[in-house]
Amino acid sequence: QVQLVESGGGLVQAGGSLRLSCAASGRTVSYSAMGWFRQAPGREREFVAAISWSGATTNYADSVKGRFTISRDNAKNTVYLQMNSLKPEDTGVYYCARYTSSHYSGSGMDYWGKGTLVTVSS
Repeated sequence: QVQLVESGGGLVQAGGSLRLSCAASGRTVSYSAMGWFRQAPGREREFVAAISWSGATTNYADSVKGRFTISRDNAKNTVYLQMNSLKPEDTGVYYCARYTSSHYSGSGMDYWGKGTLVTVSS
């Protein structure tokens, strides 16, 4: 079993920054790709960013490219999402998830955290 716990959410003004963390416990996620997803009120959950097991490759939704950066520290079993130049449309609950493979391409997710709320005011 893997437990994922997100933290770092909060209220921020447009243009501001937040750094989300996803701490894994139970089993290591060092050999798994990891991802961040978000769900805005009244909308479906959507992909935000993903990172391969080594951190060598990353992928981003077009809406966050150039503003968000995903990274990981395998020694700490933690994944991060640095969010800059935040916009009101970035508001939502942010979830981290473990992919079933070492690379995110073509893989599904098998473990999810409970999410952390990000609210961006205009």
